[in-house]
Amino acid sequence: MDKSTGTKKPGTKKPRSREQAASSIDAVSIEFVLKLGRALHTYGTPAHRLEEALGQLSARLGLEAQFFSTPTSIMAAFGALGHQQTSLIRVEPGEVDLGKMARLDEVTGQVIRGELVPSKGLRRIDEIVADRPLYNNVVGVIGYAVASGAASTFFGGQAREMAVSVVIGALIGILSQAALRWATLKRVFVAVSALMSSLIAVLAGAVVAPLSVYVPTVAGLIILLPGLTLTVAMTELATLNLVSGASRLTHALIIFLQMAFGVAVGLHLGELAVGVVQNQAATPLPFWSQWIALVVASVAFGVLFRARPRDMGWMLLSAALAFGGARLGTLWLGVELGAFVGALLVGMASNVYARVFDRPSAMLMVPGIVMLVPGSIGFRSVSYLLERDVVTGIETAFTMTLVAAALVAGLLLSNLIVPPRKAL
Repeated sequence: MDKSTGTKKPGTKKPRSREQAASSIDAVSIEFVLKLGRALHTYGTPAHRLEEALGQLSARLGLEAQFFSTPTSIMAAFGALGHQQTSLIRVEPGEVDLGKMARLDEVTGQVIRGELVPSKGLRRIDEIVADRPLYNNVVGVIGYAVASGAASTFFGGQAREMAVSVVIGALIGILSQAALRWATLKRVFVAVSALMSSLIAVLAGAVVAPLSVYVPTVAGLIILLPGLTLTVAMTELATLNLVSGASRLTHALIIFLQMAFGVAVGLHLGELAVGVVQNQAATPLPFWSQWIALVVASVAFGVLFRARPRDMGWMLLSAALAFGGARLGTLWLGVELGAFVGALLVGMASNVYARVFDRPSAMLMVPGIVMLVPGSIGFRSVSYLLERDVVTGIETAFTMTLVAAALVAGLLLSNLIVPPRKAL
Protein backbone atom coordinates (compact mmCIF):
# COMPACT_ATOMS: atom_id res chain seq x y z
CA MET A 1 0.00 0.00 0.00
CA ASP A 2 1.37 3.46 -1.01
CA LYS A 3 0.89 5.68 2.04
CA SER A 4 1.10 8.92 -0.01
CA THR A 5 -1.65 7.97 -2.47
CA GLY A 6 -3.56 5.37 -0.46
CA THR A 7 -3.46 2.96 -3.42
CA LYS A 8 -2.38 -0.66 -3.41
CA LYS A 9 0.97 -1.32 -5.03
CA PRO A 10 0.84 -3.82 -7.91
CA GLY A 11 2.20 -7.29 -7.24
CA THR A 12 1.50 -7.23 -3.51
CA LYS A 13 -0.85 -9.65 -1.79
CA LYS A 14 -2.72 -9.21 1.40
CA PRO A 15 -1.31 -11.64 3.98
CA ARG A 16 -3.66 -14.38 5.12
CA SER A 17 -5.08 -14.11 8.59
CA ARG A 18 -4.45 -16.78 11.20
CA GLU A 19 -8.07 -17.88 10.86
CA GLN A 20 -7.67 -18.41 7.10
CA ALA A 21 -4.44 -20.36 7.57
CA ALA A 22 -6.03 -22.54 10.25
CA SER A 23 -9.07 -23.09 8.04
CA SER A 24 -6.80 -24.22 5.18
CA ILE A 25 -5.02 -26.69 7.45
CA ASP A 26 -8.34 -28.01 8.74
CA ALA A 27 -9.59 -28.47 5.17
CA VAL A 28 -6.58 -30.63 4.30
CA SER A 29 -6.95 -32.65 7.50
CA ILE A 30 -10.67 -33.16 6.86
CA GLU A 31 -9.99 -34.31 3.30
CA PHE A 32 -7.37 -36.74 4.61
CA VAL A 33 -9.81 -38.22 7.12
CA LEU A 34 -12.57 -38.56 4.51
CA LYS A 35 -10.35 -40.17 1.88
CA LEU A 36 -8.91 -42.55 4.43
CA GLY A 37 -12.41 -43.50 5.58
CA ARG A 38 -13.56 -44.19 2.04
CA ALA A 39 -10.51 -46.35 1.32
CA LEU A 40 -10.80 -48.34 4.56
CA HIS A 41 -14.52 -48.88 3.93
CA THR A 42 -13.81 -50.13 0.41
CA TYR A 43 -11.25 -52.64 1.66
CA GLY A 44 -13.55 -54.31 4.17
CA THR A 45 -13.38 -52.42 7.49
CA PRO A 46 -16.62 -52.97 9.48
CA ALA A 47 -18.66 -50.02 10.75
CA HIS A 48 -17.72 -50.17 14.43
CA ARG A 49 -14.00 -50.27 13.71
CA LEU A 50 -14.19 -47.64 10.95
CA GLU A 51 -16.08 -45.11 13.07
CA GLU A 52 -13.73 -45.62 16.01
CA ALA A 53 -10.61 -45.35 13.83
CA LEU A 54 -11.76 -42.14 12.14
CA GLY A 55 -12.78 -40.68 15.49
CA GLN A 56 -9.37 -41.37 17.00
CA LEU A 57 -7.59 -39.94 13.97
CA SER A 58 -9.72 -36.78 13.99
CA ALA A 59 -9.01 -36.21 17.68
CA ARG A 60 -5.25 -36.53 17.06
CA LEU A 61 -5.53 -33.98 14.24
CA GLY A 62 -7.43 -31.55 16.46
CA LEU A 63 -10.76 -32.01 14.67
CA GLU A 64 -14.11 -32.26 16.40
CA ALA A 65 -15.92 -34.91 14.37
CA GLN A 66 -18.73 -37.45 14.35
CA PHE A 67 -19.07 -40.40 11.96
CA PHE A 68 -21.85 -42.69 10.81
CA SER A 69 -21.04 -45.67 8.60
CA THR A 70 -23.34 -48.01 6.69
CA PRO A 71 -22.41 -50.74 4.17
CA THR A 72 -22.88 -48.27 1.29
CA SER A 73 -22.08 -44.82 2.73
CA ILE A 74 -20.17 -42.74 5.25
CA MET A 75 -21.55 -39.59 6.86
CA ALA A 76 -19.12 -37.26 8.64
CA ALA A 77 -19.74 -34.02 10.51
CA PHE A 78 -16.86 -31.72 11.51
CA GLY A 79 -16.99 -28.81 13.92
CA ALA A 80 -19.06 -27.71 16.88
CA LEU A 81 -22.66 -28.83 17.00
CA GLY A 82 -24.14 -25.54 15.86
CA HIS A 83 -21.61 -24.96 13.06
CA GLN A 84 -20.97 -28.37 11.57
CA GLN A 85 -19.61 -29.10 8.12
CA THR A 86 -21.27 -32.31 6.93
CA SER A 87 -20.04 -34.65 4.20
CA LEU A 88 -21.72 -37.67 2.62
CA ILE A 89 -19.64 -40.27 0.79
CA ARG A 90 -21.34 -42.93 -1.31
CA VAL A 91 -19.27 -46.09 -1.20
CA GLU A 92 -19.67 -49.25 -3.23
CA PRO A 93 -19.03 -52.31 -1.06
CA GLY A 94 -15.64 -53.64 -2.06
CA GLU A 95 -13.63 -56.77 -1.38
CA VAL A 96 -11.30 -57.37 1.52
CA ASP A 97 -7.78 -56.20 0.63
CA LEU A 98 -5.50 -56.84 3.59
CA GLY A 99 -2.41 -55.59 1.77
CA LYS A 100 -3.81 -52.14 1.06
CA MET A 101 -5.44 -52.01 4.49
CA ALA A 102 -2.01 -52.53 6.09
CA ARG A 103 -0.47 -49.81 3.92
CA LEU A 104 -3.26 -47.38 4.82
CA ASP A 105 -2.68 -48.14 8.49
CA GLU A 106 1.00 -47.31 8.07
CA VAL A 107 0.14 -43.93 6.51
CA THR A 108 -2.33 -43.22 9.32
CA GLY A 109 0.30 -43.98 11.94
CA GLN A 110 2.84 -41.70 10.26
CA VAL A 111 0.36 -38.80 10.17
CA ILE A 112 -0.63 -39.32 13.81
CA ARG A 113 3.03 -39.39 14.92
CA GLY A 114 3.80 -36.23 12.93
CA GLU A 115 6.15 -38.02 10.55
CA LEU A 116 3.90 -37.16 7.60
CA VAL A 117 1.77 -34.06 7.08
CA PRO A 118 -1.86 -34.67 5.97
CA SER A 119 -1.22 -33.15 2.52
CA LYS A 120 1.46 -35.76 1.78
CA GLY A 121 -0.74 -38.39 3.41
CA LEU A 122 -3.42 -37.57 0.84
CA ARG A 123 -1.01 -38.30 -1.99
CA ARG A 124 -0.01 -41.58 -0.35
CA ILE A 125 -3.67 -42.63 -0.07
CA ASP A 126 -4.25 -41.81 -3.74
CA GLU A 127 -1.21 -43.89 -4.70
CA ILE A 128 -2.37 -46.87 -2.62
CA VAL A 129 -5.89 -46.76 -4.05
CA ALA A 130 -4.60 -46.41 -7.62
CA ASP A 131 -2.17 -49.33 -7.32
CA ARG A 132 -3.04 -52.52 -9.15
CA PRO A 133 -4.10 -55.56 -7.13
CA LEU A 134 -1.19 -57.37 -5.53
CA TYR A 135 -1.92 -60.58 -7.48
CA ASN A 136 -2.88 -60.75 -11.14
CA ASN A 137 -6.01 -62.39 -12.55
CA VAL A 138 -4.37 -65.76 -13.20
CA VAL A 139 -3.14 -66.04 -9.62
CA GLY A 140 -6.60 -65.01 -8.42
CA VAL A 141 -8.26 -67.80 -10.41
CA ILE A 142 -5.76 -70.29 -9.02
CA GLY A 143 -6.62 -69.01 -5.54
CA TYR A 144 -10.31 -69.74 -6.14
CA ALA A 145 -9.51 -73.25 -7.38
CA VAL A 146 -7.12 -74.13 -4.55
CA ALA A 147 -9.43 -72.74 -1.85
CA SER A 148 -12.34 -74.79 -3.20
CA GLY A 149 -10.25 -77.96 -3.37
CA ALA A 150 -9.01 -77.51 0.19
CA ALA A 151 -12.53 -76.75 1.44
CA SER A 152 -13.80 -80.05 0.07
CA THR A 153 -11.57 -81.81 2.60
CA PHE A 154 -13.26 -79.98 5.48
CA PHE A 155 -16.67 -81.03 4.14
CA GLY A 156 -15.64 -84.70 4.11
CA GLY A 157 -14.74 -85.07 0.44
CA GLN A 158 -12.18 -87.42 -1.05
CA ALA A 159 -10.05 -87.17 -4.18
CA ARG A 160 -13.06 -87.22 -6.56
CA GLU A 161 -14.88 -84.44 -4.74
CA MET A 162 -11.65 -82.46 -4.46
CA ALA A 163 -11.00 -82.64 -8.22
CA VAL A 164 -14.53 -81.51 -9.09
CA SER A 165 -14.31 -78.72 -6.48
CA VAL A 166 -11.08 -77.45 -8.04
CA VAL A 167 -12.73 -77.28 -11.48
CA ILE A 168 -15.78 -75.46 -10.10
CA GLY A 169 -13.62 -73.04 -8.12
CA ALA A 170 -11.51 -72.21 -11.18
CA LEU A 171 -14.59 -71.54 -13.32
CA ILE A 172 -16.11 -69.31 -10.63
CA GLY A 173 -12.78 -67.48 -10.42
CA ILE A 174 -12.88 -66.82 -14.16
CA LEU A 175 -16.51 -65.70 -13.86
CA SER A 176 -15.55 -63.29 -11.05
CA GLN A 177 -12.98 -61.64 -13.32
CA ALA A 178 -15.64 -61.17 -15.98
CA ALA A 179 -18.04 -59.72 -13.39
CA LEU A 180 -15.53 -56.98 -12.58
CA ARG A 181 -15.78 -55.75 -16.16
CA TRP A 182 -19.47 -56.40 -16.83
CA ALA A 183 -21.83 -54.64 -14.43
CA THR A 184 -24.86 -56.66 -15.54
CA LEU A 185 -23.11 -59.94 -14.74
CA LYS A 186 -21.97 -58.58 -11.37
CA ARG A 187 -25.59 -58.20 -10.24
CA VAL A 188 -26.35 -61.89 -10.86
CA PHE A 189 -22.87 -63.26 -10.19
CA VAL A 190 -23.82 -65.19 -7.05
CA ALA A 191 -26.87 -66.87 -8.58
CA VAL A 192 -25.04 -67.75 -11.81
CA SER A 193 -22.09 -69.15 -9.84
CA ALA A 194 -24.41 -71.30 -7.71
CA LEU A 195 -26.21 -72.58 -10.81
CA MET A 196 -22.92 -73.45 -12.50
CA SER A 197 -21.58 -75.12 -9.35
CA SER A 198 -24.52 -77.48 -8.86
CA LEU A 199 -24.86 -78.21 -12.59
CA ILE A 200 -21.20 -79.22 -12.92
CA ALA A 201 -21.44 -81.32 -9.75
CA VAL A 202 -24.45 -83.23 -11.12
CA LEU A 203 -22.80 -83.78 -14.51
CA ALA A 204 -19.63 -84.97 -12.78
CA GLY A 205 -21.70 -87.32 -10.61
CA ALA A 206 -23.06 -88.96 -13.75
CA VAL A 207 -19.54 -89.53 -15.09
CA VAL A 208 -17.50 -90.16 -11.95
CA ALA A 209 -19.15 -92.46 -9.45
CA PRO A 210 -19.48 -92.64 -6.53
CA LEU A 211 -19.52 -88.88 -5.92
CA SER A 212 -21.13 -86.68 -3.30
CA VAL A 213 -22.84 -83.93 -5.30
CA TYR A 214 -23.25 -81.79 -2.18
CA VAL A 215 -19.54 -81.52 -1.32
CA PRO A 216 -18.21 -80.00 -4.58
CA THR A 217 -21.30 -77.80 -4.85
CA VAL A 218 -20.66 -76.14 -1.49
CA ALA A 219 -16.85 -76.28 -1.69
CA GLY A 220 -16.91 -74.59 -5.08
CA LEU A 221 -18.96 -71.76 -3.58
CA ILE A 222 -16.84 -71.44 -0.42
CA ILE A 223 -15.53 -67.98 -1.31
CA LEU A 224 -19.02 -66.64 -1.99
CA LEU A 225 -20.72 -68.00 1.14
CA PRO A 226 -21.63 -64.96 3.28
CA GLY A 227 -20.50 -66.44 6.58
CA LEU A 228 -18.02 -63.60 7.18
CA THR A 229 -20.69 -61.05 6.26
CA LEU A 230 -23.09 -62.68 8.71
CA THR A 231 -20.51 -62.64 11.51
CA VAL A 232 -19.59 -59.00 10.88
CA ALA A 233 -23.29 -58.10 10.85
CA MET A 234 -23.90 -59.69 14.23
CA THR A 235 -20.78 -58.02 15.63
CA GLU A 236 -22.06 -54.64 14.45
CA LEU A 237 -25.42 -55.32 16.05
CA ALA A 238 -23.72 -56.34 19.29
CA THR A 239 -21.72 -53.08 19.28
CA LEU A 240 -24.95 -51.08 18.68
CA ASN A 241 -24.17 -50.17 15.07
CA LEU A 242 -27.76 -51.11 14.35
CA VAL A 243 -28.28 -49.65 10.87
CA SER A 244 -25.09 -51.13 9.43
CA GLY A 245 -25.61 -54.46 11.20
CA ALA A 246 -29.22 -54.83 10.07
CA SER A 247 -28.33 -53.89 6.49
CA ARG A 248 -25.44 -56.34 6.37
CA LEU A 249 -27.58 -59.09 7.91
CA THR A 250 -30.22 -58.57 5.22
CA HIS A 251 -27.52 -58.67 2.56
CA ALA A 252 -26.26 -62.01 3.89
CA LEU A 253 -29.80 -63.41 3.77
CA ILE A 254 -30.23 -62.26 0.17
CA ILE A 255 -26.97 -63.97 -0.81
CA PHE A 256 -28.14 -67.21 0.81
CA LEU A 257 -31.40 -67.01 -1.15
CA GLN A 258 -29.60 -66.29 -4.43
CA MET A 259 -27.32 -69.26 -3.85
CA ALA A 260 -30.15 -71.59 -2.95
CA PHE A 261 -32.11 -70.53 -6.03
CA GLY A 262 -29.10 -70.97 -8.31
CA VAL A 263 -28.29 -74.40 -6.86
CA ALA A 264 -31.91 -75.53 -7.22
CA VAL A 265 -32.00 -74.48 -10.88
CA GLY A 266 -28.62 -76.11 -11.56
CA LEU A 267 -29.71 -79.40 -9.99
CA HIS A 268 -32.89 -79.40 -12.05
CA LEU A 269 -31.02 -78.67 -15.29
CA GLY A 270 -28.52 -81.40 -14.48
CA GLU A 271 -31.29 -83.94 -13.91
CA LEU A 272 -32.88 -82.95 -17.22
CA ALA A 273 -29.54 -83.54 -18.95
CA VAL A 274 -28.36 -86.81 -17.37
CA GLY A 275 -31.26 -88.00 -15.24
CA VAL A 276 -31.38 -88.36 -11.49
CA VAL A 277 -27.88 -88.83 -10.05
CA GLN A 278 -27.61 -90.83 -6.85
CA ASN A 279 -25.97 -88.59 -4.26
CA GLN A 280 -23.37 -90.67 -2.45
CA ALA A 281 -22.39 -89.92 1.13
CA ALA A 282 -18.82 -88.68 1.26
CA THR A 283 -16.26 -90.68 3.22
CA PRO A 284 -13.93 -88.28 5.05
CA LEU A 285 -10.18 -88.48 4.57
CA PRO A 286 -7.97 -89.11 7.63
CA PHE A 287 -7.91 -86.27 10.15
CA TRP A 288 -4.29 -85.39 9.40
CA SER A 289 -5.28 -84.49 5.84
CA GLN A 290 -7.33 -81.60 7.20
CA TRP A 291 -4.18 -80.01 8.62
CA ILE A 292 -2.56 -80.19 5.18
CA ALA A 293 -5.71 -78.68 3.70
CA LEU A 294 -5.52 -75.96 6.35
CA VAL A 295 -2.07 -74.88 5.17
CA VAL A 296 -3.15 -74.89 1.53
CA ALA A 297 -6.39 -73.03 2.29
CA SER A 298 -4.53 -70.37 4.30
CA VAL A 299 -2.29 -69.55 1.35
CA ALA A 300 -5.27 -69.52 -1.03
CA PHE A 301 -7.27 -67.21 1.21
CA GLY A 302 -4.21 -65.02 1.58
CA VAL A 303 -4.16 -64.58 -2.20
CA LEU A 304 -7.91 -63.93 -2.38
CA PHE A 305 -7.71 -61.39 0.46
CA ARG A 306 -4.65 -59.84 -1.26
CA ALA A 307 -2.39 -60.21 1.76
CA ARG A 308 1.28 -59.47 1.31
CA PRO A 309 3.51 -62.58 1.04
CA ARG A 310 5.35 -61.65 4.23
CA ASP A 311 2.04 -61.86 6.14
CA MET A 312 1.17 -65.38 4.96
CA GLY A 313 2.89 -67.01 7.93
CA TRP A 314 0.82 -64.98 10.38
CA MET A 315 -2.34 -65.91 8.49
CA LEU A 316 -1.42 -69.59 8.77
CA LEU A 317 -0.91 -69.18 12.53
CA SER A 318 -4.33 -67.55 12.85
CA ALA A 319 -6.02 -70.30 10.83
CA ALA A 320 -4.31 -72.98 12.95
CA LEU A 321 -5.51 -71.29 16.16
CA ALA A 322 -9.04 -71.10 14.79
CA PHE A 323 -9.08 -74.69 13.57
CA GLY A 324 -7.44 -76.19 16.66
CA GLY A 325 -9.44 -74.01 19.05
CA ALA A 326 -12.71 -74.94 17.40
CA ARG A 327 -11.88 -78.65 17.65
CA LEU A 328 -11.02 -78.32 21.35
CA GLY A 329 -14.11 -76.22 21.93
CA THR A 330 -16.23 -78.90 20.28
CA LEU A 331 -14.89 -81.46 22.75
CA TRP A 332 -15.62 -79.19 25.71
CA LEU A 333 -18.80 -77.33 24.72
CA GLY A 334 -20.31 -79.16 21.77
CA VAL A 335 -20.34 -78.55 18.03
CA GLU A 336 -22.39 -75.34 18.08
CA LEU A 337 -20.30 -73.58 20.73
CA GLY A 338 -16.91 -74.90 19.64
CA ALA A 339 -16.47 -71.82 17.46
CA PHE A 340 -16.45 -69.69 20.62
CA VAL A 341 -13.06 -71.03 21.71
CA GLY A 342 -11.62 -70.63 18.22
CA ALA A 343 -12.85 -67.03 17.96
CA LEU A 344 -11.54 -66.23 21.44
CA LEU A 345 -8.05 -67.48 20.57
CA VAL A 346 -8.04 -65.69 17.21
CA GLY A 347 -9.23 -62.42 18.75
CA MET A 348 -6.61 -62.51 21.51
CA ALA A 349 -3.82 -63.38 19.06
CA SER A 350 -4.93 -60.59 16.71
CA ASN A 351 -4.84 -57.98 19.48
CA VAL A 352 -1.43 -59.16 20.69
CA TYR A 353 -0.14 -59.01 17.11
CA ALA A 354 -1.50 -55.46 16.68
CA ARG A 355 0.08 -54.35 19.96
CA VAL A 356 3.51 -55.84 19.33
CA PHE A 357 3.93 -55.00 15.65
CA ASP A 358 1.66 -51.92 15.38
CA ARG A 359 -0.24 -53.52 12.51
CA PRO A 360 -3.99 -53.93 11.90
CA SER A 361 -5.51 -56.78 13.91
CA ALA A 362 -7.52 -57.66 10.79
CA MET A 363 -4.36 -59.24 9.34
CA LEU A 364 -4.91 -62.18 11.70
CA MET A 365 -8.58 -61.84 12.52
CA VAL A 366 -10.04 -62.10 9.01
CA PRO A 367 -8.26 -65.33 7.91
CA GLY A 368 -8.91 -66.90 11.31
CA ILE A 369 -12.62 -66.09 11.41
CA VAL A 370 -13.06 -67.30 7.82
CA MET A 371 -12.18 -70.79 9.06
CA LEU A 372 -15.02 -70.61 11.61
CA VAL A 373 -17.89 -68.77 9.91
CA PRO A 374 -21.20 -70.66 9.58
CA GLY A 375 -21.77 -69.97 5.88
CA SER A 376 -22.23 -73.60 4.86
CA ILE A 377 -24.74 -74.11 7.70
CA GLY A 378 -26.80 -71.17 6.49
CA PHE A 379 -26.71 -72.50 2.95
CA ARG A 380 -28.03 -75.87 4.12
CA SER A 381 -30.79 -74.13 6.07
CA VAL A 382 -32.11 -72.24 3.04
CA SER A 383 -31.80 -75.37 0.89
CA TYR A 384 -33.96 -77.33 3.35
CA LEU A 385 -36.57 -74.58 3.33
CA LEU A 386 -36.68 -74.58 -0.48
CA GLU A 387 -37.23 -78.35 -0.35
CA ARG A 388 -40.17 -77.65 2.03
CA ASP A 389 -38.41 -79.40 4.89
CA VAL A 390 -39.39 -76.59 7.23
CA VAL A 391 -38.51 -78.26 10.53
CA THR A 392 -34.97 -79.20 9.48
CA GLY A 393 -34.50 -75.81 7.82
CA ILE A 394 -35.46 -73.89 10.96
CA GLU A 395 -33.35 -76.18 13.13
CA THR A 396 -30.33 -75.62 10.88
CA ALA A 397 -30.95 -71.86 10.83
CA PHE A 398 -30.95 -71.85 14.63
CA THR A 399 -27.64 -73.72 14.62
CA MET A 400 -26.19 -71.14 12.23
CA THR A 401 -27.38 -68.30 14.48
CA LEU A 402 -25.90 -69.99 17.54
CA VAL A 403 -22.53 -70.48 15.84
CA ALA A 404 -22.48 -66.85 14.69
CA ALA A 405 -23.38 -65.67 18.20
CA ALA A 406 -20.59 -67.83 19.63
CA LEU A 407 -18.11 -66.24 17.22
CA VAL A 408 -19.21 -62.73 18.19
CA ALA A 409 -19.04 -63.56 21.90
CA GLY A 410 -15.53 -64.94 21.49
CA LEU A 411 -14.33 -61.84 19.64
CA LEU A 412 -15.86 -59.41 22.13
CA LEU A 413 -14.48 -61.33 25.11
CA SER A 414 -11.02 -61.37 23.52
CA ASN A 415 -11.10 -57.54 23.48
CA LEU A 416 -11.79 -57.61 27.21
CA ILE A 417 -8.93 -60.01 27.97
CA VAL A 418 -6.43 -58.34 25.61
CA PRO A 419 -7.66 -54.76 25.03
CA PRO A 420 -6.87 -53.49 21.52
CA ARG A 421 -4.50 -50.52 21.35
CA LYS A 422 -6.16 -49.05 18.27
CA ALA A 423 -9.36 -49.49 16.31
CA LEU A 424 -7.97 -51.17 13.19
